[in-house]
Amino acid sequence: MVTEITMPQLGESVTEGTITKWLVKPGDKVNKYDPLAEVMTDKVNAEVPSSYTGVIKELIAQEDEKIDVGKVICYMEVEGQTVKQEEDSPSSEDKKTSDAVQEQTSSLQEVEDSSHKKRYSPAVLRLSQEHGIDLTEVNGSGKGGRVTRKDLLALIEKGFTPESNEISESSTAAKLSAKDSVADAEISNYKKSATSSDDRVIEVPVSGVRKTIAENMVKSKHEAPHAWMMIEVDVTNLVRYREKIKGDFLKNEGIKLTFLPFFMKATIDALKKYPEVNSKWAGDKIIQYKDVHLSMAVATDNGLFVPVIKHADEKNIKGLARELNDIAKKARNNLLKQEDVQDGTFTLNNTGSFGSIQSQPIINSPQAAILSVESIVKRPVVLENDAIAIRHMVNLCMSLDHRVLDGLISGKFMGHIKYVLENMNENTLNM
Repeated sequence: MVTEITMPQLGESVTEGTITKWLVKPGDKVNKYDPLAEVMTDKVNAEVPSSYTGVIKELIAQEDEKIDVGKVICYMEVEGQTVKQEEDSPSSEDKKTSDAVQEQTSSLQEVEDSSHKKRYSPAVLRLSQEHGIDLTEVNGSGKGGRVTRKDLLALIEKGFTPESNEISESSTAAKLSAKDSVADAEISNYKKSATSSDDRVIEVPVSGVRKTIAENMVKSKHEAPHAWMMIEVDVTNLVRYREKIKGDFLKNEGIKLTFLPFFMKATIDALKKYPEVNSKWAGDKIIQYKDVHLSMAVATDNGLFVPVIKHADEKNIKGLARELNDIAKKARNNLLKQEDVQDGTFTLNNTGSFGSIQSQPIINSPQAAILSVESIVKRPVVLENDAIAIRHMVNLCMSLDHRVLDGLISGKFMGHIKYVLENMNENTLNM
C-alpha cells in the first residue's frame, strides 16, 4: 500500500522545515529508521528517518523547499501492506460495467494529466519568470508530466537563456527568407550582445541555510532597535601569557589554546556581574537569566551556525576551550542537533578570525546583545606617563537591543570585560 510520509516536528516550537538534501530517490528500498532526507530548521540540519520498511514511490517536496509540519514530503510503498482483493471472479455483466468505467476513467485521466501539467508551484513560476522560460515547452519529470523546480534548474545549469531557446530560434528561422541577410546579421549581433552580457553574471540559487539566515537577520533588524558600542582593550599581557603556555596546553590537553576562550571567560564574568545584559525582551516584561548559556557564532562553508555552550558560567578556561573545540567540529561536520542550538542567552562572535578590526553584528534575537571580538593588532599607544609604546590592541564591538539595555549598563558591562582582559596573569588558566 502506498503511504504518505509527512514532515515530522523536529522541535517543540518548530512549525516547518526545509528539505536541504534528499538521501533517497524513487525506486530505492529503505528499511525502518533509515534516513530519507536532510532537513534544516532554525539553522541546524537533522535527518528524517523512515517510519517504515518499503520502496520509495515518489518525492513530493523539492530540495530547498520549505514544508509545513504534517505536510506530505514523499510517498512510499510500505512492505507488508496490500490492498485486499475480491476472491470471486466478476460476472459478465460486472465485466461490461467495469470496462465502461475503465474507459471513462482512462479518458478522465488524460484530462487530469493534462491539467496537472499546467499546475505549477510558486517556486517554478518564480524561476520561469526570472529566466524567461516558457513552461508549456518544458518536458516535466514530475507526476503526470508536471514541471518541477529541478527541471528548471537543470535547464538553467545548461546555460538556458530566452535567446538560446531552441524552439523560438527554429520558429524565427522558419520565418526568415534566404534573402533577409541584413535581418539575419542584426539578429545575430543582438544574440551575441545578449550572450556576452549574460556571460558576465553568475546566478547562484539560494540554499535553505542561507534563506533561514536571511529570514532571522531581517526579523532581528525589524523587531529590535539596534544600538552599538565599541571599546579598545590592551591585551599585551594576555598575548604574552598565552604565548608562554600554549605549547604545554597542547601537549597536556590535546587541543590548541586560542585567544577565544579568554574572551569567553571575561564575557561570562561580566554577564554574571551585570545580569541585565544576560536577558531578552518578552513584550510586556524583560526576562533575565541566572545561567549563562553562551551562543558561539561558527562560520562554515555551508553557512553560519550558532551552537550553544550550556552553563558556560560553570566552566574555567580549560573547560571552555574543550567545549569550543567540540562544537566547532560538530558545526563543520553537520553534526549539530536541535538541542545544540537552543536556549542561548548571549552571543559571542569571533570576527577577528577573518581579519576584521571593527564590525556591527546583528543581534541573535530574542537575546538582548551580541559581542564581536575583532583582530588583535600591534599599534603605537600613549601610556599613562605619556610614553609611546607598541602594544597588542583589540576592539570589542557590541550590538544591543535598546528596548532592554541603555548606554549606562552597557558601558559598565564592556568596562568589566576590559578590566578582566587587561589583568590576566599566571592564575588565569584556572579561572
